[in-house]
Amino acid sequence: MTMVEYRNEPFTDFKQEHNRQAMLAALERVRAQLGRTYPLRINGREIMTDRRLASINPGQVKQIVGYVAQADAHLANQAIAAADAAFRDWQHVDPEVRAGYLFKAAAIIRRRKFDFSAWLVYEVGKNWAEADADVAEAIDFLEFYGREMIRLAQPQPLTPLPGEDNRLTYIPLGVGVVIPPWNFPLAIMAGMTCAALVAGNTVVLKPASTSPVIAAQFFELMEEAGLPAGVLNFVPGSGGEIGDLLVDHPRTRFVSFTGSRDVGVRINERIARPAGQIWIKRLIAEMGGKDGIVVDSSADPEEAAEAIVTSAFGFQGQKCSAGSRAIIHQDLYEEVLGHIIEKTKQLTVGLPEENHPIGPVIDESAYNKIREYMDIGAAEGHLVVGGDIAEGDGYYLQPTVIADVLPEARIMQEEIFGPVLAVCKAGDFKQAIDIFNNTEYGLTGSVFSRNREHLEYARRHMHCGNLYFNRKCTGALVGVHPFGGFNMSGTDSKAGGRDYLLLFTQAKLVSEKW
Repeated sequence: MTMVEYRNEPFTDFKQEHNRQAMLAALERVRAQLGRTYPLRINGREIMTDRRLASINPGQVKQIVGYVAQADAHLANQAIAAADAAFRDWQHVDPEVRAGYLFKAAAIIRRRKFDFSAWLVYEVGKNWAEADADVAEAIDFLEFYGREMIRLAQPQPLTPLPGEDNRLTYIPLGVGVVIPPWNFPLAIMAGMTCAALVAGNTVVLKPASTSPVIAAQFFELMEEAGLPAGVLNFVPGSGGEIGDLLVDHPRTRFVSFTGSRDVGVRINERIARPAGQIWIKRLIAEMGGKDGIVVDSSADPEEAAEAIVTSAFGFQGQKCSAGSRAIIHQDLYEEVLGHIIEKTKQLTVGLPEENHPIGPVIDESAYNKIREYMDIGAAEGHLVVGGDIAEGDGYYLQPTVIADVLPEARIMQEEIFGPVLAVCKAGDFKQAIDIFNNTEYGLTGSVFSRNREHLEYARRHMHCGNLYFNRKCTGALVGVHPFGGFNMSGTDSKAGGRDYLLLFTQAKLVSEKW
């Protein structure tokens, strides 16, 4: 197989009129497809059930994006059995052939890029740029992991020993349960799923309940790419009814999960029980963060403020990497805070289809939870921007800034997953780093400073998986910024990096004496 060198998929420039028109046309095409019903897919069969979940556009809550059939325990067991049976052959398919399915899927997504973006606009409320970045990242994962599997399939370096032929190979684990998040419902879902598949595993995919339609679209895409029946099985359903069953099943070899800390910890506890299985289950988990940007006294105040606002409010703050804390040196505090207030007030809230910077949060539960945190923050500090609902027939909230917050405040400690920024003052740079580290999470962080000594201090002492200097703390690129965090942010899986596929494989050494 001849391959070009891996490069990140470029983002779409919507200032170009032809791209703007292409996106408008895609929104029209997808709007005409809203309200379809999507079946389960087990071993290549479509299964329609009596129970269906309505996926709702969070920006227009009366608009149904689609209805998705829901699995019960019996069907979940069928999916595990189908994946287990398919694994017997799939594990022995040549890695280049497995990679070929990913490359073909990437090519299909690339041709329909605007349509996939439109689905994300409707189902989860992303604006055009956020949706486009999600689609581009999905393409990147497919292209990168395909190449990574081909690399891992090559002869691996070992110390030679005269008289012996020694070979190390990476073999798959078995049946995996993939439980992706709703906030990057194409990119992360596709990356988690296809990493497992290309490594030779088979998958039961249980999509997020608030973004099942884009997952169904992805399954159809993989089927179009020619993936054999049973290798990937699409099983939407409630966590209470099928989630525990899939995680606990003795034929489940690993669980790949992205979501909340509480659910991730619960999965980790459940898989620690043997439950009649003959292996120790593996967990690949990314569980969120309480990320922050530290601003040193030597920083450019406006540049830092721009990064803070972008990191805090991009996709309504619904990113595990979102910079929900700004920790600012006292010498620049008032100036940076002034810029933050000014830039936040410039953000408009409205329909994602109309490409406003700020759209809706994902659902009513998140809407109510974030409003509670707005009230908590107003009591813990000074409300300087926002703090209330925004107009619209959806789950719209104002981007909110709470200033003069103490390091121990709840809004400095707890993951909100919404458009709420806490701003805290630090007496000196080392104290700022201590404040940053004062959380149970450790995913992303950023430092704005022109002081090399301070940057090197941060390099050594800031405890997070992804640390950025003089740039925002969101927007990791596949292959460039391997992504994953410490502590309650998960297992530091480093998605999009050269270590990631090893999590879905086990190394086997065969030694032959001559």
